Amino acid sequence: MKVTGIGQCSLDYLALVDSYPDADTKKEILEWHEQGGGPVATALVALSRLGVKCSFHGVVGDEDAGVKIRRSLAEEGVDASGLVTRRASSSQVAFIAIEKETGRRTIFWKRPTGVPLRGGELDAGFLDDCGMLLVDGLMAEVSLYGAEQAQKRSVPVMLDAGRMRPGMIELARLSDYVVGSEEFARDLGWEPTPETLFGEREKLGVKVLTITLGGRGSVTVSSQGKYFITPAFRIGAVDTTGAGDVFHGGYIYGLLRGWGLGETLTFASAFAALKCAKVGGRAGIPKLDEVMKFLKKEG
Repeated sequence: MKVTGIGQCSLDYLALVDSYPDADTKKEILEWHEQGGGPVATALVALSRLGVKCSFHGVVGDEDAGVKIRRSLAEEGVDASGLVTRRASSSQVAFIAIEKETGRRTIFWKRPTGVPLRGGELDAGFLDDCGMLLVDGLMAEVSLYGAEQAQKRSVPVMLDAGRMRPGMIELARLSDYVVGSEEFARDLGWEPTPETLFGEREKLGVKVLTITLGGRGSVTVSSQGKYFITPAFRIGAVDTTGAGDVFHGGYIYGLLRGWGLGETLTFASAFAALKCAKVGGRAGIPKLDEVMKFLKKEG
C-alpha cells in the first residue's frame, strides 16, 4: 500500500546564523545547506524513511533547481514519475534563515512559474493501491480533482492546511483528516481549543481535525467526540524547518498501521521533534527504530 501526494516541492537554501541581523547590516553565515523541501514532498520523504511506498505529483521548472528537486525525491525512494517539468519556467525555491540559539526560522519562498498541475495530467492509476492521498491545496484545481477521485474510490484524504488559500474550505470538506497550522486557524478566526474545534470539525464534516501549535504541540478533535492535547517533545531544536511536514508523515504512518489516534499523534510528535536535531527539513528525519527508541526512553 502506498501514499500518494499532490502538492509543493521545493529546493531549499538554508543559512544558520548566530542571531537575526538588524536591517541594513551584514551577517556572516555559520553554516550553509541545500536540501529538497516542500510540505507534501517532505512528508513523503519522511514516510519513505519509515518504509512506506510513496508517489509524488507536482511541477518543477526545466532549470538546475528542478533537476535537484527530482533527484532529491528519487534518492529517498519516492516515485517522482508524476513530477511534471514545465519548459521555460522555474521551480519553487526557498531561502531559510535559522537562528542558532533558538532554532527559529524565517522562510522566504517563491512559487514555481510554470502552469500548475492539471487533473488530466494525473496518471489514470495514481490512486491504485493507495492507502492515503495527501494534498496541500497550493494547486487548487488538481488538489480538488484528486480529492474527488479519492472520495469516489474510498481512499482517505489528508489536507495539510498550512494557510488559507482559494478552494481550501472546499478541499477540507472533501478530506477525512484536516491538519491545519496555527496560521490556518488564525486566518479563519478559530481559537485552537477543543471547544471551538469540535464545532468547526462538524461544520466541515471531516473525521478528524488537528491544529498544530509549533512548540506547544497540537490539539485534535474527532467525530467520535474525543479530543487530544498532544505536547511537543523537548529536544533542544537546531532547526524547526519541515517539522510540520514530518508530523504529517508520522500522522499518516500511524493511521496506516491502524494505531489509535492518541498513539498516532504521540508518534507524529516524536517523529517531528527528532527531525529538529539537524538543519533542514529532511537531513534530520529519523528512521523508525530511532523514533521507537526515543519514545521508549521518554516513557
